[in-house]
Amino acid sequence: MKLKSFRVQNFRSINNSGVIRADEITALVGRNESGKSNLLLALASLNPPEGRKPLSKIKDFPRHRRLEECTDETRVLTTTWKLEPSEREELGRLITGGANITEVEIGRYYENQCWVGVSLTRPSLDSKDSAGAIRKLRPHVEVLIERLVVEAQPTVQATWTALQTSLGQTANVETWATEVTKTAAAFRKALIQASVTLPNIADEVLASQEENAEEITNFDNAHTTVRNKIVSWLPIFIYIAEFPELDGHQNVATYLERKNANPLQLNDPDLNFEKMAKVSGFDPKQLQKLLQSNDHETRNQLVNRAGAVITAEMRRLWKDRQLKVRFNLDGNHLETLISDPNNLYDVEVNLDERSRGFKWFFSFYISFAADTQGGNADGAILLLDEPGLYLHATSQADLLKHLREDFKNQIIYTTHSPFMVPSDAISVVRTVNISQDKGTEVTNDPTGDSRTLFPLQAALGYHLSQTLFIGSANLVVEGVTDFWFLSSVNAHLRATGKPAIPDELVITPAGGAPRVPYMVALLTAERLDVIVLLDDERAGRDIKNELLTTKLIRDSNIIFVSEGFAVGATEADIEDLIDADIYEALVRESYKVELKRKKLTLNPNIPRIVKRFEDAFKTAGLDFQKTRPARLFMTKVGSDADAVLTHTSVARFEKLFQAITNRFQRHKKADREPFR
Repeated sequence: MKLKSFRVQNFRSINNSGVIRADEITALVGRNESGKSNLLLALASLNPPEGRKPLSKIKDFPRHRRLEECTDETRVLTTTWKLEPSEREELGRLITGGANITEVEIGRYYENQCWVGVSLTRPSLDSKDSAGAIRKLRPHVEVLIERLVVEAQPTVQATWTALQTSLGQTANVETWATEVTKTAAAFRKALIQASVTLPNIADEVLASQEENAEEITNFDNAHTTVRNKIVSWLPIFIYIAEFPELDGHQNVATYLERKNANPLQLNDPDLNFEKMAKVSGFDPKQLQKLLQSNDHETRNQLVNRAGAVITAEMRRLWKDRQLKVRFNLDGNHLETLISDPNNLYDVEVNLDERSRGFKWFFSFYISFAADTQGGNADGAILLLDEPGLYLHATSQADLLKHLREDFKNQIIYTTHSPFMVPSDAISVVRTVNISQDKGTEVTNDPTGDSRTLFPLQAALGYHLSQTLFIGSANLVVEGVTDFWFLSSVNAHLRATGKPAIPDELVITPAGGAPRVPYMVALLTAERLDVIVLLDDERAGRDIKNELLTTKLIRDSNIIFVSEGFAVGATEADIEDLIDADIYEALVRESYKVELKRKKLTLNPNIPRIVKRFEDAFKTAGLDFQKTRPARLFMTKVGSDADAVLTHTSVARFEKLFQAITNRFQRHKKADREPFR
């Protein structure tokens, strides 16, 4: 069965949550004290690992309501489930119409009983069909009675009369079924005693009535059997609020003594040590036997292999740093040691001394890898309350990926962290709100106040910032005007079949020249491919030196705009790739109001055209913004490219784009990170 939805009522802060859709993974997002944990606790109470128990009216019934309102039959939870084809097939064998059941409801009350709602139609009784059966049977039975010996005729006649009477009494369905079953059996017995049988046609008619009577008589019992079967399929709900305790120092001998004395009395660290042994593949009993036989070499080989297994999985899941896990044996003791082999000093630190975030992640992985792979959580629904609360933002994102990709279980979790919100699958998010009048309510579409929606808004904003201008391969440029020029010309050249920037290379504006190193640092930290395009002037050359000095990127991955000129330019911005006359026309058109009674005098000794206009505007008492002509250029390229792109301009852009392509291809061929 798969959980489709659930509704919580009359539980703590919840009067009526509303129907909450459940997906393979479902995120309940809301601010603190909004009732998110109460939703999970109520859901977990349907089928917890320790068995369903009565709820406490004093503790669990909403405190603002009179206690007399709560009874044993007060409803707490209603869940809707989708049945698997194999389950429907099995129900079809238990009751007529069972194979047509696709969904069922299961809920619980304050008492520890649950209820099952299943759509089954009680077998009906057609009075016309019953009367028709009498008419069809009568000629065949009368012929049989006439042929019987005189002594047998009264008994058969009497049972036949009784059968006709019961078939005709259709006022009450249950009475009809009971009487038909009894009289049909007596009639058949009389026929056997008289050594005669009904013709096949008549036998089929009577059998049809008997089957209908049996279905009616057995419906309630079959219905109960179906409900019990459905309850037996109910998955266990495992609620986790705190990460499992796991000791970095384990005395194997005392653990085995406690287990042999009473396995049910093992504490949480002991139980989680068992899980770690299961996941990593070593047997504590075997380790002790090898210790007693002084076979230390085999013993060490076993734990070395176990450490390698755990290390491989942690490196796949924990992206913060590539850590190494090693199990160290010292007599009866086993230590879990963590080290960072990429550090200058590869120091091993006991698990107990690692950060709280790493201990949470490590313990979470150990516990759930053991429980969901043949353990008690195999097939269970996992209810996680604020998972990854102690993790760094990027590690929370890694945890979310782990939950989505590595578990077959349905997972429902609460969070108020933007990094635990799957921005690429917002449809799985449910927003949790609370008000004084209505208590906790849940909406399947994002609604609520600013505090409730903040994690969702932040997640979407972060996702947008990561995807709008950023790809797996990036051409970092200084500003948005560079982006406008390059993207519009690139689209035009590609449309006309001329050399263009590779499709996979995303043009990414840094928001200004001083921010280029920060953008490069962010992108290279994510192991993304990066090429940098800089204006060829003093600030651009300073940025290049900073990038190389801080070892953020290689020299071969940095290009200057001046590479677009056939003859080397001493200084050049993107705007200098445009013909000077065209750019001047763009400036005058975009500033036609401000320049109506002004005279611009351009200084030809200033090498960069933007600087010429900045100087001329300043002299005229105006402020020049290069975004205006850039926006106008972009518009004209889309409507009439030939008006703003001369043959010389196109040649410059083609040459620059070819240089960018060559650098990018060399970088990809080298298959190395863009930084040193």
